[in-house]
Amino acid sequence: MDERHYTVTGMSCGHCVASITEELSDVAGVTAVEVELAGGAVLVRGTELDDTALRRAIAEAGYGVADRAALPAAS
Repeated sequence: MDERHYTVTGMSCGHCVASITEELSDVAGVTAVEVELAGGAVLVRGTELDDTALRRAIAEAGYGVADRAALPAAS
């Protein structure tokens, strides 16, 4: 199971969370998405996750990614 962590910018409401969750859930290999509105933290779980496709999905939802690289899962 792969994990990718992102900090998403521009979210301000529950609709934002739903939009990001929906877009990321449509990416191949994604099995779970967790979004924290307050801090903009997004955790994506799945198999063979494609960082470019995940970033594109966030952009398609209308938001940005604050960090330039996905962070590895915490041990």
